[in-house]
Amino acid sequence: MAILVTGSAGRIGSRVVDRLLAEGQTVTGFDLRSAGRSQPGYREIVGAFDDPAAAREAVKDAEAILHLGAFMSWLTADADKVFRANVDGTRILMEEAAGVKPARIVFASSGEVYPENVPDYLPVDENHPLKPRSAYGLSKQLGEEIIRLTERSAGIPATILRFSHTQDAAELLDETSFFSGPRFFLQPKIRQQEAFGNAAAVAALKAVDDGTPALVLSRNENGRPFRMHITDSRDMVDGILLALKSEKAAGRTYNLGATAPVDFADALPLMAQATGLPLKTVDLPGSGVFYETSNARIRAELGFEPQWTIERMIAEAAAARAARAKAG
Repeated sequence: MAILVTGSAGRIGSRVVDRLLAEGQTVTGFDLRSAGRSQPGYREIVGAFDDPAAAREAVKDAEAILHLGAFMSWLTADADKVFRANVDGTRILMEEAAGVKPARIVFASSGEVYPENVPDYLPVDENHPLKPRSAYGLSKQLGEEIIRLTERSAGIPATILRFSHTQDAAELLDETSFFSGPRFFLQPKIRQQEAFGNAAAVAALKAVDDGTPALVLSRNENGRPFRMHITDSRDMVDGILLALKSEKAAGRTYNLGATAPVDFADALPLMAQATGLPLKTVDLPGSGVFYETSNARIRAELGFEPQWTIERMIAEAAAARAARAKAG
């Protein structure tokens, strides 16, 4: 099968390409940057999703499209880039796909289409009202509508996957990680909150900063520890390929992610033990991050079963951190 994978140089897309090529599939990668591949059966289009010429070349001869690429940012200044890539880019890609009529489209949406931290009920399932609270979440909701319009108008069966927050296990204990640095490490978190202009949060964090590296256990203003889903990239790839290959998935929408959320009060002490770093507890202004999303539908219908618990991810992260320290 000839399969187009957008976001082919990214964390998830690159691993999907690896798996598809190992299966003997023919793959086209489409991304803003090159993945640097030269394997047989692989071709690459380097360009923006909202470039009609690049999109037209990317979809050529595609029998399936995995639209996994997106621009991710939560900075107000990046809103135009978010909507160009995720809304205009999806629209243009789907307009080109309609002329090719692949057998299946799989679209990577996001849990941010829900109001995750202020849900109507928990756990959040696929029937929960969509009420995004960020430009990124709104861009993904609009992307879903474009996908369903393409399904109705062009007759191309589509599957929408609402992604959990996803990381490589090795990133969890890496201060330089885009996600884990400011989520778990004190000084990167201070820099992140400064960039967001959250003066009260910065003050609370700086109050426990003695200038040495430390982990931070984030709690809300009432002392409730943060809780969220963190899913290993390998589990996400398994879910994507299940959705691609299953006829049951046609026309369906699934939450894709870990079965259990990560309670920071449980995870951060394990991280402190693994790193030897001190753990600082900080109560931050606001209601904080606290949600649970149900993956029951994809487990029941497609047989998805995540393999990477947070404990297993932390153990792998500790080994990766030790290897980085030894290397230099």
